[in-house]
Amino acid sequence: MSGTSLLVADDLRKSFGATPALDGASMEVDAGEIVAVMGPSGSGKSTLLHCVAGIVRPDSGRVFYGGREISLLRDAERSALRRGQFGFVFQFGQLVPELTCLENVALPLRLERMRRRAAERQAAQWLERLEVGDVAGKRPGEVSGGQGQRVAVARALVTSPKVIFADEPTGALDSLNGERVMRLLTAAARETHAAVVLVTHEARVAAYSDREIVVRDGRTRDMARAVS
Repeated sequence: MSGTSLLVADDLRKSFGATPALDGASMEVDAGEIVAVMGPSGSGKSTLLHCVAGIVRPDSGRVFYGGREISLLRDAERSALRRGQFGFVFQFGQLVPELTCLENVALPLRLERMRRRAAERQAAQWLERLEVGDVAGKRPGEVSGGQGQRVAVARALVTSPKVIFADEPTGALDSLNGERVMRLLTAAARETHAAVVLVTHEARVAAYSDREIVVRDGRTRDMARAVS
């Protein structure tokens, strides 16, 4: 990778009480690159994603996005960055149950004060692209797990983020729906030139990435570099 990587984490350390989660973890992600972060349960891979995404502050080490050290930003600044530049897909979707699927996808745009009609029009386009346009008027409890996760992907993409953080996005799905979610997510990311940081423990999911980083005991190993 070049020295102009979009996202850089350098020597991150993070403990929860007496338990270390990260012990000098580092990674870089270029614009438009899909990187799989792999490792067994408890290895620190989700903590790494949360630190890199600005959700959790590392105890030490630095995180840069676009050359800006986000680990130094105030909470309000990091929240604004997450809303405007980052998209998130979690294992269980985390859709708002009281809202329709269309309203869920439009929600990030509404939070940025886009008018309802324009936000819902843009949301509807993303639902169609993710092949779930027919569930727009339904609530999350009325759709299947695979449909709900594609709605979550549409919500992550609706703001045209520069980076999508996906934490075990197929973990709650069967293999067929998992493959469909990954195919649509990676195709949309490549089309919009968004980078993807994909946390997974499944090789079939990691196969959609350009490169793999393995996390063990809070330390990272870049598999692309290891074989070069």
